[in-house]
Amino acid sequence: MSTLAAGPLAAAPLGGSAVETLALAGRRLRHLRRAPGRLIGVVLNPMVMLLAVGYLFKNAIKAPAGGSYQEYLMAGIAMQVGLASIGPTAISVALDLKAGLMDRFRSLPIARASVLVAHAIGDFLVSLAVLAVVGAAGLAVGWRTHGSPLSVLAGFAVAAGFVLAMVSVGVALGLVVRNVESIDSIGALVLVVCTFLSNAVFPAEAMPSWLHPVVRWNPISAVSDSCRRLWGNPYVPDGGFPGQHPHLVAALWLAALLAGTAWLSLRTFRRAAV
Repeated sequence: MSTLAAGPLAAAPLGGSAVETLALAGRRLRHLRRAPGRLIGVVLNPMVMLLAVGYLFKNAIKAPAGGSYQEYLMAGIAMQVGLASIGPTAISVALDLKAGLMDRFRSLPIARASVLVAHAIGDFLVSLAVLAVVGAAGLAVGWRTHGSPLSVLAGFAVAAGFVLAMVSVGVALGLVVRNVESIDSIGALVLVVCTFLSNAVFPAEAMPSWLHPVVRWNPISAVSDSCRRLWGNPYVPDGGFPGQHPHLVAALWLAALLAGTAWLSLRTFRRAAV
């Protein structure tokens, strides 16, 4: 890496940073290939929810407007792929810090942002593959889309944006907390609490009235509703602003999460170098 930075790319910082980021992302992907066990939870959590709730109990739960519950649930399952990605990403960052690998990266003449972006890219690509697997499983248990091909692709793009935001949350969590045991507990808590305080699995109307504002303004609810509308799945907008404008609210939430976690990650990484 130092040779690359000292060579012709030194005169082109942007091109050099891109090469550095891609090289480090490749290292992350090779590491995940040798230790795939860390990603088991990313696959199992949404798959268990899909099969247990969406298949076994499909006749016991009613979707809004009397539609198919599997079709209603699928957007929430896509959100679970992102939420389940937080823990493995954070643990990987924390382990690299503990092993001193981040210190070695900081000693090289490379952009510090490249180290963090590479972590995010590597885990994001793997989570996208998991999202594709979960989508195929959803089709197998009865999920169908009813929008145009362009609209369906846009729905997957929104889901991918949420996955990227959650991977970015994982990078920030690993830098801030650093303790693997604590990260594991926090990741599991976030997965459960954020899922059931949103409309990912059940509509807000099925919950106590005092929880409705929390559920409606939860970013997971906005992104789930955005995907449902784009996929043509069951969706009944409520009287609140998030329900009436899910695309706008989802875009604002994702932008805020990406910007906030990127700022926190870079700030924490730089302070750790002092």
